Amino acid sequence: MSEAISIDIWSDIACPWCYIGKRNLEKGLEAVSGDDDAPQVNITFHSFELSPDTPVDFDGDEIDFLAGHKGMPRDQVEQMLSHVTGVAENAGLAYRFDLLQHTNTVKAHELLHFAKAQGVQHAMEERLMSAYFTEGKHVGRIDDLVDLAVEVGLNPDDTREALVSARHLADVRQDQAQAQAYGIQGVPFFVIDGQYGISGAQPPAAFENVLRDLWAKRGETEPEAEAETAAV
Repeated sequence: MSEAISIDIWSDIACPWCYIGKRNLEKGLEAVSGDDDAPQVNITFHSFELSPDTPVDFDGDEIDFLAGHKGMPRDQVEQMLSHVTGVAENAGLAYRFDLLQHTNTVKAHELLHFAKAQGVQHAMEERLMSAYFTEGKHVGRIDDLVDLAVEVGLNPDDTREALVSARHLADVRQDQAQAQAYGIQGVPFFVIDGQYGISGAQPPAAFENVLRDLWAKRGETEPEAEAETAAV
């Protein structure tokens, strides 16, 4: 069997395009899963903070934040959010910017690393993004994060200890340093097999094409490797 294709995703759970990009990747994976020789993949999420200076409890709504952060007029921000909401809807996501509670995401990233160590990173990533963008839940406070962690099967006491101790903060910083080394300046950013970069919330077909191409190349090189082994 061919070695699985690695997909490393740099994202922030407070990035609307990251959730859309995640859905589009999932649709691309669903499409290739029906192939006679379906590509096998290993997906890992990595930390990227879009606004690390944001307070845990931001006083204002998303329009207030973006107007101040980007220096845009409120009506322009509203148009931008309306556009993003429409794109999200096409991806099957019901964004509620009117409910969204803007917050600092570093603890959410620490939680994702804790969840990774417990084998439930993908479920935790989905739960955090859904809570933030579609349910208006707070994802910056430890108590709220523990509640969400329990929903994906994590132990509340162990989760709280990991967050209070900031045990995984070094892992978050390591992800961010790797992003800087790669030259990643915006998310989502997908690194496939450590050599192909896909930036932004690309459509599902973009992922289908790359995965099928890489998997086909895997198949072409395997007979050569087997022949070399036999010769030895």
